[in-house]
Parts: sequence; C-alpha cells; structure tokens
Amino acid sequence: MRILHFYKTSFPDTIGGVEQVINQIARGANKFGVKTDVLSLTADRIAPTLEIDGYLAHRARLDLQIASTGFSLSAFKRFALLAKQADVVHYHFPWPFMDVVHFATRVKKPTVVTYHSDIIRQKSLLKLYRPLQSRFLASVDRIVATSPNYLASSGVLERFAAKVDVIPIGLDKSTYSAAPAERVEYWRNQLGSKFYLFVGAIRYYKGLHILLEAAKGTTYPIVIVGAGPIERELKQQAARLELTNIHFLGHLPDTDKFALLQLCYAVVFPSHLRSEAFGVTLLEGAMYGKPLISSEIGTGTTFINTEDVTGLVVPPSEPVALRQAMTYLWDHPEVAASMGRRAEERYWRYFTADQMVKSYLKLYAGLINAAGTVPVPDTLRGRDSRLQPEAHNGGR
Repeated sequence: MRILHFYKTSFPDTIGGVEQVINQIARGANKFGVKTDVLSLTADRIAPTLEIDGYLAHRARLDLQIASTGFSLSAFKRFALLAKQADVVHYHFPWPFMDVVHFATRVKKPTVVTYHSDIIRQKSLLKLYRPLQSRFLASVDRIVATSPNYLASSGVLERFAAKVDVIPIGLDKSTYSAAPAERVEYWRNQLGSKFYLFVGAIRYYKGLHILLEAAKGTTYPIVIVGAGPIERELKQQAARLELTNIHFLGHLPDTDKFALLQLCYAVVFPSHLRSEAFGVTLLEGAMYGKPLISSEIGTGTTFINTEDVTGLVVPPSEPVALRQAMTYLWDHPEVAASMGRRAEERYWRYFTADQMVKSYLKLYAGLINAAGTVPVPDTLRGRDSRLQPEAHNGGR
C-alpha cells in the first residue's frame, strides 16, 4: 500500500498542528509496511525530496500566497506523478489550491480528506470559494472529522454526514522524550514549580488577548511558549496592563517544551474561535497528566477536555470566567491533580497515535478494496483486532 498526503505545508518547513498529524500518520503507517509520500509547498529555492521518519517528503516551489493560500505551478506535475504511484490520495482541508489541483490533474484514485477546520476568517473570499469547496468535498470518497464535536457543529460536514468518519488526532508519547534533568532544573529556577502553560502559534484565534485580560489582578505565573504574527501586540497589551506574571518565552526547542510540559501545574488554552478545530496542546497536556482549561467553541477542544472531569471549560471571550477557572484550580491542588490523572487516562483511551494510524489504515484498506485496484493484506482489512480502535465511528 502506498499513500500520498497533500497539504500546503509539512515537516521540515513548518511545524504546526496539521503538519504534526501528517507526520504521526506517515511515521506510524511505516511500522505496518505502508509507504507514504507527502507533497507540500516550500519557499526554498532548492527543494530536494527528504526522508523523514521512514517516509518521503516532496516539496514543490511556492510561487504565490494570497489569504493564507499558497499557489505553485510545479505542484500540478509533481502531484500528478506522485498520485499515479499512490493507492490512496489523502488530502488535508482547508486549502483551496488543493481543490484546483485535484480537478485539474484528474487522477482517478481512491481519495480521503481530513477536514481539519471550517474556513472562519476569510468570509468574503469564502463566498467565491464555496462552490468549488462543495464540489471538491462531494467528489472525494470519504471525509474524516477529527472529533464528534466538530462533526456535530459544522454546517459543511453536516451536508456530507453520510460519508464522514470520526478519527481523533493521536500522539505518540514515545516521540516526546524525557527532558534532560538540567533543562528541567533550569526552568524550575526560572519559573518556579507551579505555573500555567500555553504552547502554540500566537495567532488571532488563540485567545491570548483574553488570557492577558484574565491575568489582571492575579499573581500566579503564566508561561506563553510560541511565536506568531500578533506576538508584538500581545506584549504591548501585557505592558499596558502592567502584568508582571506573564512570561513570553518565544519559540523553544522540543527539549525545553518537554521540560515545561513536565513541570507545569496546568495547561491553559483560551482559543475562542472555531479556527481552533482540535487543540494539540491540550492533548499534549493530557498526555503529561495535567489538568486543562479551555473554552467551549464546539470543536475538538471539548472532546479532549471534558468539563469537570479532565479540567474546566469556560465560555469563550470571557476573561472573568477564565480568571475564575484559573484561580479555582490554583487554590484546589487536589482537584487539579485528580483532573490531571483523568486527562491522562482519557489520552490513553482515545488519543494515541497507534489508534489514529490503525483507524486510517483500516479506512485506506476499505477504499482500496472497494476500488479493487490492489490486493489488500488481511492485517489491513480490519480482520486483525489491532485495527479496531474504539474511537473510530462511521458517519454520525
């Protein structure tokens, strides 16, 4: 079996949530002898094909970018060649240029698209794109939602519910190596042993301006790891509010990120818009056994963080409610510890990379079997009990 993933960015050029999902699926599939190609765009003038974690990362030259959508003339030919070699083409939505390539190349292979998010911000452009979007989603064989919450709350997915599967994003804890003791001690000396942690790209939908408002009048340390387009604005806001307990650490190497996840008291994730479709940072916090604080936005964040079980859930864009949640957890360490234990239990039950990969392999095998293009081994037909994860659901 050979799978082609197609998305606008991927490792090693960028390290975001979708890129991490593609990497986890590709490296996990390799353990089952499944070959994977990943095609993405890159700004590099020279873009060689690289081997990463047992799969091949192909890059086409980025020629133009409009409204977060990358365009590339060379991608048409690269995609067509790679798709001819593949047994299944796996798209990652949203990326309007991908839809154009899909129709222009007319490659007749089984197709699946992981629906990572509705299009939220570019509402004017969405009116122009909507006919193409509908035609693209109608043309693919299967659509994957990353949580039952998103499937239930997305008007777009509702129209295609008959061919939607739910496969939650999963993480491989073995890839999160133990932080070196010296880095743990370094950060303990810098921040203390009790602090709130946010990790992620600093973008408009992350709700960090709400977190800063919530921090007014508090003294507990709040650590923000990451970089992004509104970082400067947030630092100016923190200065204007005279906040002395906010620590902007910028982008950090994985070893430092792992140390902070290990040390932190709880993970706070104030994303307030549906552009935050899942929340990998919340999942990382659960994996490390930390209590979670998030907002109810009808997406996967509340699938990871179950209210009053794994953490606290507050209304979006309400700094007072967020402050109250942080203060409550801070003042009730036994409750926080219990929530952290249940968060880790939920990670092992629903969100391991192994479960996610097996679910996708079963889906691929079903598509290939239906197309009759190549023989499918029994272990990939679903007869192997290891390929029956409890978090995979067909349709609603």
